[in-house]
Amino acid sequence: MLNQQSIIGIVGSGAMGSGIAQVAATAGHTTIIFDTNNSALEKAKTNLFNSLNKLVEKQKISEEKAKSISKLTTYTGSMEDLKSCNLIIEAIIENSDVKKNVFKSLESIVDSTCILASNTSSLSITSIAASCQKPERVLGIHFFNPATLMPLVEIIPGVATDNQLALTCKTLIDGWGKITVMAKDTPGFIVNRVARPFYSEALRIYDEQIADISTIDWAMREIGGFKMGPFELMDLIGHDVNYIVTETVWTQFYFDPRFKPSLTQKRLLEANFLGKKSNRGFYDYREGAVLKEAKKDETLGKYIVNRILCMLINEACDTKYLGIASTNDIDLAMTKGVNYPKGLLKWADEKGLENVLNTLNELYEEYQEDRYRACILLKQMVKQNKTFY
Repeated sequence: MLNQQSIIGIVGSGAMGSGIAQVAATAGHTTIIFDTNNSALEKAKTNLFNSLNKLVEKQKISEEKAKSISKLTTYTGSMEDLKSCNLIIEAIIENSDVKKNVFKSLESIVDSTCILASNTSSLSITSIAASCQKPERVLGIHFFNPATLMPLVEIIPGVATDNQLALTCKTLIDGWGKITVMAKDTPGFIVNRVARPFYSEALRIYDEQIADISTIDWAMREIGGFKMGPFELMDLIGHDVNYIVTETVWTQFYFDPRFKPSLTQKRLLEANFLGKKSNRGFYDYREGAVLKEAKKDETLGKYIVNRILCMLINEACDTKYLGIASTNDIDLAMTKGVNYPKGLLKWADEKGLENVLNTLNELYEEYQEDRYRACILLKQMVKQNKTFY
């Protein structure tokens, strides 16, 4: 049983792993960070020190609390040091085979009651768990970057996961001050599945020369109310991350055209124009670069927002229809995981489900592509004059 005295292990000392460790130590847990890369461990130590100092300076935590967090956090290059852990969260490269090997190694070291979790954003929890002798103790615990600031955590039981264990982890992480949602083990879970059209439909509009990048971002911010436009956000996330998630979800859904990646984004990845981290992406971040002005045409802007939003709503409907998550958890996930201005199913009610369906039907009629097929649940609800709330 997990409690305040539980020892938390983290595999991987990168930004995500060290962020999760800080969250756990802040909640009062003895936390052990394991990494085979000594320089990465040293960097994680420095980052924690700097992060805690900033929090003290901003008077968000006391000096005593900062010292306590530091004292509770230890670093090791030996996996053996994780044997006393009650919960271990893996946060390493998004490669299924690498993760499976780590889980096999962990299982040979830890106690039989230790819970093993993966922070994967899109890989199969069931597949990772199948590499273990006790797959029932394996689940997904997916934090969002940066883990110290983003409130959402997706809890994902695999097919073999003990359901009570998933609820125990949910309760523990709720106690860390996070907002948890339960998701079925499907590609992308909730957020990375439902959010795909935010990027892919924006790219489609751009590829078809309906509007340029600046105009699409302007429309989604100023008319749609999103904090960032899709191209700004892709550049911030990095195309080495965002494109790979899109391609992974598309592949795992047996090449469903709704998730089809864009060649335009793939070419940026191939050019190593990864976004802000490389100073070039959809935008040019180099010194002296001139930003193209948005075409602030309200009619065009409303068309862009309506098209992307209806595609997002359709994906949220499908997520509900397939029992991946509840109505409330889908909306919580999108507002707390990617800062959408409203939950998509609540937004659907406000727009009118019939209006959403009409937009999707118009797109389908125009393109004759399965990409624009309306979710059966949306059709049924319009027919029955129902709403989500």
